Amino acid sequence: MILALAAPLIRRRQLEEIGWYSRRVNLELESGYLTRVRNGVYIRSADFESLTVEGRIVVRARALALVATTRPVFCGITAAVLQGMPCVRDDGRLHILTAADRAGAGPDIVRHRGLLEARHYVDLDGLRCTPLAQTVADVARGESRETAVSIADAAVRERAFTPPGNYDVEEAERFREEALTWANRTTRGRRTAERILLFADGRAQRPGESISRLRLHDLGFAPPSLQVPVAGPNGTTYWVDFGLDDVDAWGEFDGRIKYRELAGGAGRSPFEVMDAEKKREDWIRGTTQRRLVRWGWEDIRDAATLGRRLRAFGIDPPGR
Repeated sequence: MILALAAPLIRRRQLEEIGWYSRRVNLELESGYLTRVRNGVYIRSADFESLTVEGRIVVRARALALVATTRPVFCGITAAVLQGMPCVRDDGRLHILTAADRAGAGPDIVRHRGLLEARHYVDLDGLRCTPLAQTVADVARGESRETAVSIADAAVRERAFTPPGNYDVEEAERFREEALTWANRTTRGRRTAERILLFADGRAQRPGESISRLRLHDLGFAPPSLQVPVAGPNGTTYWVDFGLDDVDAWGEFDGRIKYRELAGGAGRSPFEVMDAEKKREDWIRGTTQRRLVRWGWEDIRDAATLGRRLRAFGIDPPGR
């Protein structure tokens, strides 16, 4: 997010001031030195390519705010990303609130009718967006379950979770009630939003864990325990992503980012991280006498795929 806000955007008039007119700009676009964010706004391609999916959404929102005749109020997925939430699917469009009498927009902008009163937006580094609770409710009402649960989990986590394992249940419930209040302001998608918000749990640390929760639910497992502490050697504590308590097993979601963060944060090589993870896994299995199964993004494409992965380790939902 910080990198996305800091990445310099270049206006067409700035290029003209240094003698870069249409022909030169087109050459730099063709060569790959520049990337057009929207008409009249550019960014160095190297800066743009270094950004995450979320960072690119922030850059596109900044570009729109630069050229819009009326200051936009971002909502939905766009507002969620501006407030630090993850994005599991970027369709290239920005979501903004609009007055009822405004005309339509281009294909890269989705207009949502809604109130534009001052109390209905927050200001983040010059970008206006709907408050987080309203944003989560809007996403839950209109986006896919995977997107909605990932954002709802992340929002509750931001409000109620303190690493390594302190979860404020009362604060989580306060945020949930606030989001439910927004969801209940309209009948469109209200029941869907309620199901997502009641399902949300801030102990899920990443989108992969949030989507894993959905798949486990669809397979018929009981709600798993999340971020479960297991006593490690020499007074240490190991944290396990999922406690599949109804089948006496552990589950871990392994995203590649997880290992990069472990390696970078501890100043260790990937090999050292993998070796430490192997020893950790052996300890957890040996001391708890529970099976432990790992899965990744390729295993949570749908419930059936995760089910096959678990079944390969002898783990089935109760009653099957």
